[in-house]
Amino acid sequence: MASTIQVRVDDDLKAKSDELFKDLGTDTTTAIRMFLTQAIAVNGFPFEIKRASENPYKALSEVEMLEKLEKAREHAAQGMYKDAYDVSRDMRAKYGL
Repeated sequence: MASTIQVRVDDDLKAKSDELFKDLGTDTTTAIRMFLTQAIAVNGFPFEIKRASENPYKALSEVEMLEKLEKAREHAAQGMYKDAYDVSRDMRAKYGL
């Protein structure tokens, strides 16, 4: 006997996952079965899930902001930066944007 699981997802997420799994030689339904099988095998999520220990988006004080800006200036002076175009290109490639 087989059971059915229905999950609502955003159309864009579905399309991107279908494309990804097709490129990997499978389909989304099989990928979900693989996820469930691995979850049973490891007795939990088959990948790490954890809460961030600190909120990376918390507000900074003026002093903290000025310290970060100074550090950024030092890095820039040492050539430790990426061009914004390159960062955007890399993100588009990595996340399919």
